[in-house]
Amino acid sequence: MKRKIKRSEIEEKIFKILMIVSLAIVLLSLIGIISVIVIKGFSALSWSMIFETPKGGYYLGKEGGIANAIVGSLYLAFGALILSLIVSIPLAFALQKDYLNKKIANLIRVLLDVLCGVPSIVYGAFAFIVMMHFMIRASLLGGIVTLALFMTPIMTRAMDESIRLVPAELKEASYSMGATRFETSFKIVLRQSLPGIATAVLIAFGRGIGDAASILFTAGYTDSIPTSLFSPVASLPLAIFFQIATPIAEVQRRAYASAFILLAIVLIVSIITRYLSSRFSRYNLS
Repeated sequence: MKRKIKRSEIEEKIFKILMIVSLAIVLLSLIGIISVIVIKGFSALSWSMIFETPKGGYYLGKEGGIANAIVGSLYLAFGALILSLIVSIPLAFALQKDYLNKKIANLIRVLLDVLCGVPSIVYGAFAFIVMMHFMIRASLLGGIVTLALFMTPIMTRAMDESIRLVPAELKEASYSMGATRFETSFKIVLRQSLPGIATAVLIAFGRGIGDAASILFTAGYTDSIPTSLFSPVASLPLAIFFQIATPIAEVQRRAYASAFILLAIVLIVSIITRYLSSRFSRYNLS
């Protein structure tokens, strides 16, 4: 008996140490990445870089900024986010046992998990082939649709898991009061799962705005701000890539500043999303 107790205690201590080490590695990696971006990027940051578009020779160290990439990334990410929400919320509810057979729902979940693991470049290649078939050139619309394809499986699965955590008793109480499945889903379940849904939106947004591979062939790149859905559009990830690839030290510093701006956008969206979700969920049964 003593041997078994000692063995279980040793195993528990080993797993605790592994947990602490894993947590330390993740936190140190995060702190290291953020520190490098902030230290190298903040010093190169300027108002002209944020509010001006690239001038002639910008990527050779001359004047200008990346306003085209900032606006373009916001257009792409928010446009794809709206499209993904339109698809993901109904699909996440459809996967629940109230609407769909359990075996079919589980099969769809497996397929969505597979899609979540598909590299983003594959989405870009697929969208590019479709665009070439219909002779559609690289544009803001092409980038939005490609990003939406990439973000939808991620958002749907995260929403699905959040909705499944809503107690069944709550739905049964709603049905007993005469509410329909639609009313129960969108007046009770949706409000209960808002924090999880907000997290799903944030995860998908972060993946979308920081992805370069999926829009490499479909969104194009331009030094100007797009004026229509059919104009090519720049993005921050590609702007970072083009700047860091140059041999000029000043332009490389601007790449870190661009990464700092991208990090700031994700952080601001994260704070706003968390605030709204906590505010709505505080009175989710009112």
